[in-house]
Amino acid sequence: MDGLAEFEAQRPRLFGIAYQIIGEATEAEDVVQDAYLRWRSAEGVSTPAAWLTTVVTNLCINRLTSARARRERYVGPWLPEPVATGNDPLELAERRDTMTMGFLVLLEKLTPPERAVFVLREAFDYSHRDIGEVLGIDEANARQLYHRALARIGDARRRFSASPADGVKLVERFLAATVEGDVAGLEQILTEDASVWADGGGKATAARHPIFGRVEAAHYLTGLGKTERALEATVAVGEINGEPAILVHESGELTVILVPEVRDDRISTIRAVLNPDKLAYVKGQLAA
Repeated sequence: MDGLAEFEAQRPRLFGIAYQIIGEATEAEDVVQDAYLRWRSAEGVSTPAAWLTTVVTNLCINRLTSARARRERYVGPWLPEPVATGNDPLELAERRDTMTMGFLVLLEKLTPPERAVFVLREAFDYSHRDIGEVLGIDEANARQLYHRALARIGDARRRFSASPADGVKLVERFLAATVEGDVAGLEQILTEDASVWADGGGKATAARHPIFGRVEAAHYLTGLGKTERALEATVAVGEINGEPAILVHESGELTVILVPEVRDDRISTIRAVLNPDKLAYVKGQLAA
């Protein structure tokens, strides 16, 4: 296998690692491209997969460190950049639970090294020894970083449990109630502590602060559904980050992605991405 073919065979996995560590698809693509440039000039690589994983992971740790500073200055809530997964383009069928928007938000609690270790261990089943080799640390330190990450996240990671079929039905009910302005119907499918998070990044009209509470969330969402923009938009249910999601198009342009999070057969969190910069990658996927 020649060098380009070898790299292309690794690309989906490398992108998956980069995306889950950084939480931004366009940034992950840049990392993979950077790794390719290094791969082209490398000589004597005996284990391409391990070499490329090491390069990508360490590039991600460096980029995530600077990205954290940018996120602290971000206008309004920051959410991960969504990716379409309906056709499994990223070979994610067996690790969808670590790709969800909620899970990626949870990973924001971790330091860059902790996040890298956790992603390699949980999503890609790397051994502690292999992770240590990737990060240039010993196995004991890799294990310690992993357990520290587990302690930071706690049991929250266990809440992503809805089956795809049930999730689609619930999201369809959620969409119908929102569009119809059915506050009571919406309240029935929201958890008591439901919340709404909107990421406009200062580039799209969005709530600068999260909305908390079942009643407040229901009124806020149905209010949005009554706006002139919403009435003229087209909506459809698709799959984003391994979960059923709502895609909103205005004049044929994707302008909003809403990803409801399901807990105990109800919707507990709605994450809305409106920042046009964060929708660019999904648009490219859907147009391909």
